[in-house]
Amino acid sequence: MTDTLSEICESMISTFDGSGKAAPENFYHGLVIGLIVELRDRYEIKSNRESGLGRYDVMLRPKDKKDNAIIIEFKSKRRIDNGRTLEELCDMVLKQIEDKKYETELLTAGFSKEKIIKLAFAFKGKELLIKKR
Repeated sequence: MTDTLSEICESMISTFDGSGKAAPENFYHGLVIGLIVELRDRYEIKSNRESGLGRYDVMLRPKDKKDNAIIIEFKSKRRIDNGRTLEELCDMVLKQIEDKKYETELLTAGFSKEKIIKLAFAFKGKELLIKKR
């Protein structure tokens, strides 16, 4: 996924596509939803729903419980991020997923912790890093 998104960012989008205060995360959020829509036969794809103590960005809830569930959270690097690297932003996002207990909906539905993949997407302009826990 990192390779595909990096290629899209480098060759098809402008840094202006995700400009503005909240726009970068919203832009990449929409882009990823567009890419994963083809999985809708295998997954229930949810966006911006409450679970646990907060609201996740994207959740892929498998229709077959033998498949892994996926929680995706986006973070755009801004000037206010005090020099954090994309790696540090990903770590921050993964901590947010844990702290806010976004997996609660999946656990309640009977998915085991081992079947839940947590993905952090960090962006800065056309640069991208995805980190998994």
